[in-house]
Amino acid sequence: MSIIIFIVILLVLVVSHEFGHFIVAKKSGIRVDEFSFGFPPKIFGKKIGETTYNLNALPLGGYVKIFGENGDDPSVSEEDKKRSFTSKPRYIQAAVLFAGVVMNFLVAWFLLTVGFMSGLPSVVSMAPKGVEVSNQHLTITSIVKGSPAELSGLKIGDKLIKLSTPKDFTETPSPESVQYFVKKHVNEAIKVDLLRGPESKELEVTPKNNKEGNVAIGIAMDTIGTLQLPVHKAVWEGLKLSSELTVSTAKGFYKLIKGAVTGKGDMSSVTGPIGIVGVVGDAAKFGFIYLLSFTALISINLAVINLLPFPALDGGRLLFLLIEKIKGSRIKPEIANVVNMVGFGILMLLMVVITYHDIIKLI
Repeated sequence: MSIIIFIVILLVLVVSHEFGHFIVAKKSGIRVDEFSFGFPPKIFGKKIGETTYNLNALPLGGYVKIFGENGDDPSVSEEDKKRSFTSKPRYIQAAVLFAGVVMNFLVAWFLLTVGFMSGLPSVVSMAPKGVEVSNQHLTITSIVKGSPAELSGLKIGDKLIKLSTPKDFTETPSPESVQYFVKKHVNEAIKVDLLRGPESKELEVTPKNNKEGNVAIGIAMDTIGTLQLPVHKAVWEGLKLSSELTVSTAKGFYKLIKGAVTGKGDMSSVTGPIGIVGVVGDAAKFGFIYLLSFTALISINLAVINLLPFPALDGGRLLFLLIEKIKGSRIKPEIANVVNMVGFGILMLLMVVITYHDIIKLI
C-alpha cells in the first residue's frame, strides 16, 4: 500500500511540475507537442489542437515535450520557427523553465493551507499569537542512530504519555521532567507509555551515558499539538511555512553538496525512493494530515532540486541561458544536448548509489 501511495504522490507532484512548464509555454505562444502522464509504453493518446495527451504505462511522473527546446530542426518552416522555444526572448525561456519550480511551491502552499484549515500538527511554541493549539503532547522529533531509544523501538512522532519504573513515575511529561527522570534512572529499565497514531503502546528503554558523558536515551522532544485556522489565516501561515521549508531545504542541500565537495559528505542523511516509500507508509499510519504535510515537503524538495545549476535539471538550463546572455550568442545545441545527457547519466548513477544505501539501511 505504501508503494501505491508513493506512486500517486510522485505522479501528482511531477505532473504538477510539468504542467507549470506546459501552461507558461502555451501562454507564451510556444508550441507544445506532447503532454504525457507516466512514461512509455503508451496506453492511450489523443491529440487536442496541436498537443497530444498521452497516458503511459509506467506511472512514475510525466513529461512535456516543448517544440524547439533541444534546438531547432533546420528542416522546419520559418512559420514554425516563430513558435519554437529557442525563438523566444530569454526571459520567456527562463519563465517556462522556472514555472515548474513555481508550481511545486504552489502545490506545497496549497497542501499546507488545507492542512492548517483541517488541523495541522504544529510546535506549540511556534504557533501564531492568540491562536489556541489543541491536543498538545510531548512528541519525539528526532532519534539518535544507535541510541537506547532507537534500540527500544521508539520512533519519531511518538507521543510520550508516562515514564515509569517500579518505584517512580512522571505523567504528562515536559522535556525537563523527561531529562530529569532519565538522569535519575541511569542504567535502569524505564517503561514508556506512548501514543503512536491512534494506538497506545508500552516500550522499555534503558538510559545510558552517551559519548559526551551525559545520561540520555537519545531523543529530541517538543510539545506539539493541532493547529486549526480559519481560511485567511491558513493561507498566510501556509505561505510562511512553505517559504521557511524552502529556505531550510536549500540550506540542507548546500551543506550536503559542500560536504561532498570537501569529502565530508554523509550518505546516511540522504534518502532515495525506497527510503521515501517507508516514510510515506509511516506518515499514512499517523493520518491523512501527516501524509498531506509530507507530500508538501516532497514538493518543496523537488522544487529546490530542480533549481540546482546542474545539467539536465531546470537550474542547469537556466544557467545555460545566463551564459548565453553574457556571451551574447546561443550555446550550440549539440554541445548543450551532450552536456545534458552527461548530467542525466550522473543523476541516474547518483540515484543508483542512493538506492543502494536505502537497501543497506533496510538489511
